[in-house]
Order: sequence, then structure tokens, then C-alpha cells
Amino acid sequence: MNGRSAHLAALLIAGLVPAMPILAASGPAEPSKAATQPDKKPMPELPSPYTPNYSRGAVPPATGQPPDVAYGAYQRGQYVTAFREATKRIEANPKDAAAMTLLGELYNQGLGVKQDPVKAAEWYRLAAAQNDAAAMASLGLMALDGRGMPKDTKAGRRWLEQATANGSSTAAYNLGLILIGSGATPDEAAAAAQFRKAADAEIGPAQHDLGVLYLQGRGVPKDPGKAAQWFRRGADNGDLASEVEYAILLFNGNGVTKDERSAARYFLHAASRGNAIAQNRIARLYAAGRGVSKNLIEAAAWNLAAAAQGLSDAWLDQTLSGLSAEERTRAERLANERIEQR
Repeated sequence: MNGRSAHLAALLIAGLVPAMPILAASGPAEPSKAATQPDKKPMPELPSPYTPNYSRGAVPPATGQPPDVAYGAYQRGQYVTAFREATKRIEANPKDAAAMTLLGELYNQGLGVKQDPVKAAEWYRLAAAQNDAAAMASLGLMALDGRGMPKDTKAGRRWLEQATANGSSTAAYNLGLILIGSGATPDEAAAAAQFRKAADAEIGPAQHDLGVLYLQGRGVPKDPGKAAQWFRRGADNGDLASEVEYAILLFNGNGVTKDERSAARYFLHAASRGNAIAQNRIARLYAAGRGVSKNLIEAAAWNLAAAAQGLSDAWLDQTLSGLSAEERTRAERLANERIEQR
């Protein structure tokens, strides 16, 4: 969508986006493969020390300690300053794990210094030796990817397990993805447990994936109500996949009280964030006047936006074929504006 309409985990999404046949007797066109099948990288893009734009709190929580100058500089994009301050800290305290992890991150991404995954791994290893969970999580992902070191799936998993044991919620999420990807039924329960750790830490993608497991009854008892609760929490945390799934459940009254108007609001918000499935669904709602006032121009605009991402819909194309040239021009203008805003 955003990256995470591309963040709908391919391992979990199969069969999750149901049709809304009540909008048309013929039923809606299913989303295209491009719209529902994300990039199948082994690890997703979510905030972790290994991924771009990760930011760690500049003030350690509930300790009363002064601001962390090095991480504060990192958060502000002042990477040369961050590197300098982290280096000074290590000179003063050779066991400063947080500063080591920061240097690893800077080398890993090439921020303020020349990108060097090997040096990044070296700094992460030093921090991991001091029981830094973030460094362990990064080492796990690097080992899985073969970045800065030989690819080693077993070692990557061990690092993630250690990071999880040391309290890393992002490591727990990634470990859950490894488990669910094994295809073994016993691993599904273990994956659900890892997703729950991350979900309880308010990691939106984990909340989404735990909701999927409840919806499908994989690793946990099938429970659409709990699925809806996790999707709602994920949506509240800005997870686009959760937003779409919660809207689907709301519209269909599955696991939650049916509410077409609320569903339309969620679809509209997700559509404005660039999700093709949501764009298709809100287009259908505008075309049918369900949850929103009927508006064929809006329907056409959202249909065009979805089509630009590869999600076509023959039913909508037929329904909107009677628009006048002036109405079609207005719809195209709206669609272009929305596409450009992505």
C-alpha cells in the first residue's frame, strides 16, 4: 500500500478482497493481479532500523534523560551531525549500543556517509553483542537478504528470534511473516502469536495480518468480529490495507454491524491515498448510490484512477458509458488530479 497496497502481504491476501455483488447483479470485476499481488520481497517495508525513514525516539521514554542529540539529528535529516555525534559517544563509551546501531543504520542506508552494508553489519554486530534488539533485528533482515554478509536464512531467523526475545516488536512481525510463509499449519499458530506481539505494540501491518488470520481461521479460531477489531486498529494507525479490509467488513456486515455510510468513508479515504481496490469500490458506491449520494462523475473519476493502476471494471465501464462528453471531461480532469497527487 502506498507502498502498502503493495503492503498487502502476498502470503495472506489470497481470497481476502471479496466481491460486493449487491452493487450489480453480475457482480463486480475482481481486482487485477497487479492490484492485489504486492512485491514479494521476503520482508515488508515497515518502520524498523533496517528500512528507510526509520526514526527512533529522541528522548528515551520515562527515564528523565536529556534528549538524544545523535538520534535527534538523524530524525531531522542531519545525517553528518548524527554520524559525528554517534562517533563521539562511542569514543566516550565503547559499549554505547544505541550509537553503534545508529552508525549501522547510517552505513546501511548511505546517509551522511558512503553506503557500506558490510560496515553496517559490523556496527550492528557490535551493538547486538550489547543486547541491542534493534541491531539484532537489522542483522536478521540482512542475513535473510544476503546484504553485507552471505545469505543465511537460519542465521537470519535466529537473529530475529533474539531480537524478539529482547523486546523488538518489528522483529516479532518479521518473524511472523517467516513462519506464515513456511506453509506448515503448525507454524500458523506461532505466526499469529508473533503478529499479536507486534499488533499489541500498535504496528499497523501486524494488526492487518493478524486480522487476516482471524478472518481466515489460520492459526487462530475463525472470528470475523476479532478480525474487524484488528483491522479497525490497523486503520487507526494509518495502515492502508487495514483500512480497505475494515471497509469491506463494514459494507458487508461481516463481524461488525453493517454500515454502508461508514464503509464509504473508509473506502473514500483509502482511495484518496492511492489504493486501487478502494478506488474501484468507492466508484461502485457512487455509481449505485450506496453509502454516498449517487454521482456518476465521481464514479467515473475513481474508476479511471483505478484503471490507471491496472484495475479495470467492465460493469463500471458499462454503467458509465452514457456520460456526456462534458461529464467525461470533468471526470478525466478529476482523475488526473487524483493520480498526480499520489
